[in-house]
Amino acid sequence: MKKVILFVLTIGFVFNLPAENIRPVRDDIGYCWNAQQMDRFMDYLKSSYTSDTNKDKQETGKRPLFIAGISPHDDYLYAGRVYYPLFKNITAREVVIFGVTHSTPRKKIGDPQNKIIFDSYDYWKGPYKNVKVSKLREFLKETLDPEMYITNNEAHRLEHSIEGMVPFLQYFNREVKITPIMVTGMPFDTMDILAGKLAAVLGSYLKENHLKVGRDIFFLISADANHYGKAFNNTVYGEDQKAHELGTARDKKIAYSFLNGEMTGEKIRGLTSELWGKTYRDYKDTVWCGKYSIPFGMLTVLHLMKKGTGKKLTGKILLYSDTYTEGVIPLKKPGFGITAPFSLKHWVGFFSTTFYSD
Repeated sequence: MKKVILFVLTIGFVFNLPAENIRPVRDDIGYCWNAQQMDRFMDYLKSSYTSDTNKDKQETGKRPLFIAGISPHDDYLYAGRVYYPLFKNITAREVVIFGVTHSTPRKKIGDPQNKIIFDSYDYWKGPYKNVKVSKLREFLKETLDPEMYITNNEAHRLEHSIEGMVPFLQYFNREVKITPIMVTGMPFDTMDILAGKLAAVLGSYLKENHLKVGRDIFFLISADANHYGKAFNNTVYGEDQKAHELGTARDKKIAYSFLNGEMTGEKIRGLTSELWGKTYRDYKDTVWCGKYSIPFGMLTVLHLMKKGTGKKLTGKILLYSDTYTEGVIPLKKPGFGITAPFSLKHWVGFFSTTFYSD
């Protein structure tokens, strides 16, 4: 009788266990969520990258400590070649991801401003297994000024810019943990203040847990560059080959002027002056969806470095391209696809950048 009762109690306990709180996949077309498909895709990128002797030459010499990076979040079959050189150098076991707040989640949750957005999921889906959210997230929620942030799972469920980082991160580290942070619109001075406060709390977390920036924790910023065409209300140069040349040249000039070489707060302020129009909510002459995620993420890292090691931060543009130039990666039956067309009348620019200290 005791065995029967114990069995019944055990069954009851098992069936009453709470289900894992997992953030579902948003984009199941542009990104890869199957392990075998991801392996095959990465094999293709690896062979393509190593055959590029120019990039191989750039990697000779002593390897610096990589602290942060900027990655595209466009479809893998467009931008995979641009993702690869950044992610293959991320070795930290924890990654803070600064994502965009695109129009869909922004409108759904009432277009908040001057805040960062956390989630409360325990795991995010990955191609190999579920990816655990770091305890850092709860530390931030408990320590930061409550006026700085909101917690909204719906916003994170509808936003694709962070989830696009997960398969690449997990390919190179099956045990990686993430801290997802969506960035909303805010003026530069507000952004600098909030980034400074976030950096201070991050510094406390690192000290308490005996962690080192770059070795144990990496800061990843998700952003695409110019979105060009009538669909984006952006045809400032026209819609022909010359327009494409001018548009991509403008992207490269901004990236190399403000995200390459020694980084400073004034340099990031200069970046916003190139991306923002009359107000921080407007675009100037190029439509970057990273207009908030890049400066906020970079200011956070700069403040953290200043208060921590005091070492300088240096940026290096790894690769720039766009959907029209790249076209679709010629991988037969990849298992995933593209979410938008490419042409001279509709293209998106993107680049990857790494930031390091010597």
